[in-house]
Amino acid sequence: MNNVYSMISLACKAGKIVTGEDAVRNAVRAGKVKLLILSGDASENTEKRFRNAAAFYHVECKVWGTKEQLGLCVGKSERSVVAITDQGFGDALRIRIDKNVDQKENPGGESFE
Repeated sequence: MNNVYSMISLACKAGKIVTGEDAVRNAVRAGKVKLLILSGDASENTEKRFRNAAAFYHVECKVWGTKEQLGLCVGKSERSVVAITDQGFGDALRIRIDKNVDQKENPGGESFE
């Protein structure tokens, strides 16, 4: 499970993420997002809004961790949503999240497109 957070942190240090709901929504609309990560404890409204945006703009979306954990790994306050803007980081995270969900390390984790 830690390798997912480590990868998100590495993407952050490389400048390949966008955080914050408004900034992420704008990046999705601009076609810059390769993978969208929602926290498992995001509100229903936030989850629905980003699920719909991801489906409309054909961006894969994964549910992972908590707002607190996502915020900590990017060095910010709590974050409900993190957007990965690099295809390489997106692919690597997709594999790690799927692997950890399969191993039941993220009980609330799921994915959707």
